[in-house]
Amino acid sequence: MAPRANWKGFLRLSLVTCPVALYPATSESEKITFNQLNRATGHRIKYLKVDADTGDEVPNEDIVKGYQFEKDQFIEVTKEELEEIALESTRTIEIDEFVDRADIDPRYLIRPYYLRPDGKVGHDAFAVIRETIREMDKVAIGRVVLTNREHIIALEPLDKGLVGTLLRYPYEVRSEQEYFDEIQDVKVTKDMLDLARHIVNQRAGRFDPEKFEDHYESALIDLINQKRAGKTIRPKDRPKGENVVDLMEALRRSAGKEAAPAAKPAKKARKAAAGQKEMLMPISGKKPAKEAAGKKPAAGTRRKSA
Repeated sequence: MAPRANWKGFLRLSLVTCPVALYPATSESEKITFNQLNRATGHRIKYLKVDADTGDEVPNEDIVKGYQFEKDQFIEVTKEELEEIALESTRTIEIDEFVDRADIDPRYLIRPYYLRPDGKVGHDAFAVIRETIREMDKVAIGRVVLTNREHIIALEPLDKGLVGTLLRYPYEVRSEQEYFDEIQDVKVTKDMLDLARHIVNQRAGRFDPEKFEDHYESALIDLINQKRAGKTIRPKDRPKGENVVDLMEALRRSAGKEAAPAAKPAKKARKAAAGQKEMLMPISGKKPAKEAAGKKPAAGTRRKSA
């Protein structure tokens, strides 16, 4: 089942309008998460909202928002005052302009959403807007109000729908000069570039996210499975990195390493069916826990957190 829409309204290009729904395109809900526990009792830790000076617990109805303008000096802002200045959602994504994809600095990208027609009407208008953006090879820039704030959104065709990516405002992006000013000006020789280019050519390919495995997530699952099976956890020896001082020699050795026959690529993991989640441990009565714990879940499959 698809998640509920984060937003519903209308998409408009001049006089062409259609009802649409906005859905989150990404999720981290299937990653392993941890609770904090009391080591002595094994019980979960409960957080209380307390007065910083008195230490007394404060009920929710007595908690208000405050802006700190100096140390320990706050301007109190009430819920009613915030509601007064909240933007009225027009429930419409108004397309303001069309730009080239290359014009959008990747630092301004926040998160993607899926945009599709809402209901059985408006599919024709949606298709006209989608195919116009596709035909012109442009990105449509519009505005959308989410949680009382106005956001810039970039719309691009994807299959039969649209991907809308929220964009940051300029004041949210730090200047690179804060970090790059101290980088030394270095003259890179042609020989170094030739060797580095050779390494790049040896590793050239197409981006395929299915090839990548979250090794830390897999290690977490393996750790939890072993602990649930009652196994003793022993620290592993970590390989020490080589400290190569001569950059040219490092490039030569890297180029030679890349020239070696490549290992056969691992077989792609079988994709889990939509909505399927893999249990960390088998259901009681099916397979022994110890046997299942020794098997590492396949990369790319969905798993249920502990």
